[in-house]
Amino acid sequence: MDVLLCTSGTGFQHLCESVFVRLCQIVGTSIQVAIRRETVDITEIVRRQSADNDDFIAMESGSKREGFRLEGSDTDFMFWKNDKKVIWNVSQSEYYYTANKTLILSDSSESPPGFTLLELLTPTTDETIESACVPMNGRLYIASSLFRKSMLLNVFPDSTEHGPCESGEISGAQYDCAYCFSCDFWPPNASSWIGRSHSWPDNEVVNSIARSGCHFVPIGNPLGIHGHEHEEWRISFSLAEHKLVHAMNHCQFLTYGLLKIFLKEVIDKQSKETNKLLCSYHMKTVIFWVIQQNAVPL
Repeated sequence: MDVLLCTSGTGFQHLCESVFVRLCQIVGTSIQVAIRRETVDITEIVRRQSADNDDFIAMESGSKREGFRLEGSDTDFMFWKNDKKVIWNVSQSEYYYTANKTLILSDSSESPPGFTLLELLTPTTDETIESACVPMNGRLYIASSLFRKSMLLNVFPDSTEHGPCESGEISGAQYDCAYCFSCDFWPPNASSWIGRSHSWPDNEVVNSIARSGCHFVPIGNPLGIHGHEHEEWRISFSLAEHKLVHAMNHCQFLTYGLLKIFLKEVIDKQSKETNKLLCSYHMKTVIFWVIQQNAVPL
């Protein structure tokens, strides 16, 4: 019996090693993944250093930013104007008094969690924002639906709407682009996550995420109780998610990659009713949760 258990254990270990090696061939080794991420980071740093105050800032997002190079993956980008800033309360405007910024106030008092209205606080000459403004309760709010449609017409005429993004194809490659607003401050209603006792990720990653703020993408909640679907914006934690993926060890990253492959090769090839039940974002959220729940306490 002991011999059988030993043989079985050795066989299982060999199987695990074989799966690990094959996944490294498909997803990439730890060194390859690190090089991909550093290449994206350096490229973005150089672009931002040379950008003017009113230029668009570009951030690659999605699986390529995470370090994947899987066949058929879309290219995802987020764009925002560097001279437009969202703040959570008026007192934060003091950080931009001399910065020549257009300030926008997040008002989530009537929105469900994860969504907000954006009030234009200071005058702007940006035609896209001006055309998207709607009056409510004596104030001007930037309607996400009008902003999204305006950007769709101005940037890529042949693209189509896909959630908060515009999607299309260039030279055979699929793309998703989201035009958004940036915020240098972490959302107050998510402060509990920052203050939580973390076994994973470590404090350095948590602090880096908090310092990076968040973004607002132009799409509302269709189930919102106050009927602001066309005016609301969704709070995006894409940059935080990238930092969390980068904080994974390579075995965890390969497991995430295996789930993405299973989604593409198995689930997505099922019937239309079945293949829309899960998406890559669901897989990523599950991986985050499992890692955090099973991390060794610090």
